[in-house]
Amino acid sequence: MGNFDLLKVKGVSRRDFMKLIAATTTALGLPKLIVPQAANALEQALKKPPVIWLEGMDCTGCTESAISTLNPSPAELILDMLSIRYHETIMAGSGHTSEEAYQEALKEKFVLVVEGSCPGKEEQDRFCMIGGRPFRKILLESAQKAQVILAIGSCASEGAGIPGACASGAVGVAELLRNEGINKPVINLPCCPVKPNTLIGTILYYLTYQKAPALDVQNRPVAFYGSLLHDNCPRRGHFESGNFLTDWNDPLQKEYCLILKGCKGPKTYTDCAQVWWNDNANFCINAGSPCSGCSEKDFYDGFSPLYAKQEIFKLPGVGQVNADTVGAVIGGAAAVGLGAHLIATAASGRLSKKDHKEDV
Repeated sequence: MGNFDLLKVKGVSRRDFMKLIAATTTALGLPKLIVPQAANALEQALKKPPVIWLEGMDCTGCTESAISTLNPSPAELILDMLSIRYHETIMAGSGHTSEEAYQEALKEKFVLVVEGSCPGKEEQDRFCMIGGRPFRKILLESAQKAQVILAIGSCASEGAGIPGACASGAVGVAELLRNEGINKPVINLPCCPVKPNTLIGTILYYLTYQKAPALDVQNRPVAFYGSLLHDNCPRRGHFESGNFLTDWNDPLQKEYCLILKGCKGPKTYTDCAQVWWNDNANFCINAGSPCSGCSEKDFYDGFSPLYAKQEIFKLPGVGQVNADTVGAVIGGAAAVGLGAHLIATAASGRLSKKDHKEDV
């Protein structure tokens, strides 16, 4: 079977395939010149480089997120090409058959995807066992042999989420490896669950360059976690105007800023406002829910209760702000900003005499 027979079966033409590559490279901020190189990398990926997808203490939400997009989707194309050799939730085999598949994949040059957190110490191994073996040992075994490690979702990235609130001693992948003295880089792809576009883009970048993309201090790809959600929030206009939701039942407030209802947007670095979930159908704030900060290392414990206002937070150009006085602070800042804008406009000669007289 030729490289593109799989795509043809799914109704995807060569042209559609190249459009997919162009769109994904653009999302990553890569130049157009890299499109042929990226396409060639994925063509090589059609040779089925193996993926071992481990699940520790998780709810399988990241798996559901990755496989529940529309068909044919970028996620399906990329993951089909990568050949997931071991995945407890979606693989047909079970028992000894699945474990044999895992052992065979360990002999190859594989990509390791880890979903869910892991018990941090040997005495906590009982909280997560796979086929009679501690998940911690399975993760350490595979991590040492993997060519690249992707920790997907908040649980795997930081040991956060529900497992982090239990007695299991949950830790993220990078922390576990560090504590065990294993010097292996980990690319963190947080969010609860991981966004398919983020997973696809990161894998595409690695296949193209054979290295991780530019990462921030939390080892997250800057392309997806480089800007504050607050800066691109569709409710930002109401924030600037001092319109804050205080009553969920008031229809006049349904589009108001959710800061007073616990929104963590001013603290959260993610592209959720630009690239929506479920094939760009929606995302939390647009659906009426405040941002929970699930892409940050402080999620969940540091941001709970999720619907309680944050007493103190920082805003660009404003600094520390108290949630109760945010309207007055923003209103004052907006007035100062408007005055500065008018002065600058008049100085540049762009303000007519008539407009200048009326504004003054």
